[in-house]
Amino acid sequence: MGTQGNEFARLRAVAYGLVQGVGFRYYIHARARTLGVTGFVRNLPDGSVELVAEGQRPALEELLRAMQRGPLGARVTNVTAEWLPYTGQFQRFDIRG
Repeated sequence: MGTQGNEFARLRAVAYGLVQGVGFRYYIHARARTLGVTGFVRNLPDGSVELVAEGQRPALEELLRAMQRGPLGARVTNVTAEWLPYTGQFQRFDIRG
């Protein structure tokens, strides 16, 4: 009965470029909270930033667009994205590492 656009999903994305030390995680955290998605964002040892989020597909697509833009001061050169089945694993959206 629901439309495909409102299906719940899980998104794992990694942003590359100048994405650490520029407030990237805080920018993504604020967007995720506004969009009502759950999950986390964290820095990875190779200098990239990883996002794992769950919620309605349109909200996750908007979060992915925000990740591709990044905050002022960031220079995103590439974002990889993987769509996965929704698990309901998260209660809120957190910043890790």
